Amino acid sequence: MYTDEDLNRAVDQGIFTTDSVNSFRQMVTQGRHSSVADEENFRLIGGFNDIFVVIACLILTYSASWVAKTIAPVLGPLVMAVMAWGLAEFFVLRRKMALPAIVLLLLFVWGVFSACITALGSESSSTLVVAMAVSALATAVHWWRFQVPITVAAGMATVVGFAFYGILSAFPQSRDWLTAIIFLGGLITFVIAMRWDMSDRERVTRRSDVAFWLHLLSAPLIVHPVFYSLGVLRGDDSAGNVLAIVLVYLVMTLVSLVIDRRAFMVSSLAYVLYAVSSLFEHYGGVGGNLAITGIIIGGALILLAGFWHNARGVLVARLPRSIQSRVPVLNQ
Repeated sequence: MYTDEDLNRAVDQGIFTTDSVNSFRQMVTQGRHSSVADEENFRLIGGFNDIFVVIACLILTYSASWVAKTIAPVLGPLVMAVMAWGLAEFFVLRRKMALPAIVLLLLFVWGVFSACITALGSESSSTLVVAMAVSALATAVHWWRFQVPITVAAGMATVVGFAFYGILSAFPQSRDWLTAIIFLGGLITFVIAMRWDMSDRERVTRRSDVAFWLHLLSAPLIVHPVFYSLGVLRGDDSAGNVLAIVLVYLVMTLVSLVIDRRAFMVSSLAYVLYAVSSLFEHYGGVGGNLAITGIIIGGALILLAGFWHNARGVLVARLPRSIQSRVPVLNQ
């Protein structure tokens, strides 16, 4: 299986011409009746060999970590991080395997984070600040070496965690403002995702993959504080609150259409399912609430999936040209 990055590299090496690659992409676009950007492609798995390698890596790293932990508690996560880095040297740098790259990055960051917590001997706010800071630095080094697209999102998650626990540790009385911190972190993550997206409007390079993971992270960070402030996550599922949540999700759907990112919409879908299910439970007077919710949400998503390009074309065409020039191009 090849990717757009492979096609671009083939052009750079003179194997294909730019015109031939563009003609190929145009042929694919016409056959699918949607542009490459509309497909929202990202590298996750190249074949079953990716799954095989991931299983082997997980068995090896967790087993080695368990043995090391019996010698000294801090050695367990340290061994996990070191082995994840070493395995990435082969499977990421040499073999260019997508799924192992993601899993090994997560194992590396988790190993570094757990090692910090274990070494400091507590899970207080100040300890978590140090662990988040070290994890963020480790993530930056990992990006410098391997440039796995999900790394930037992982780094942003650690930065948001650092800000969250840092403020909580320095100002314990600011607990009421923590949801605002998460919301601000989500907005910043969204802006950074858009910067990566705008640098590759055709979505044919790795920058698009980086943006995908950032959007996947930004949506829950934005939606969770909103839903929490409305009280739904604390049991206040009045009709007004539930309808407000549905309205918020409609806004997110419109944003998703404009930026052509289904990931932004789907990653917060669990909140909407919960909210609409609560509405049926308390005000609908019918059974099978979750099933009814699934029928409604699923039907709407199916319609949107089938007519995504058409809906996006109608919406984006009515936006100012300054916005149109910054979002993925429309397939005319």
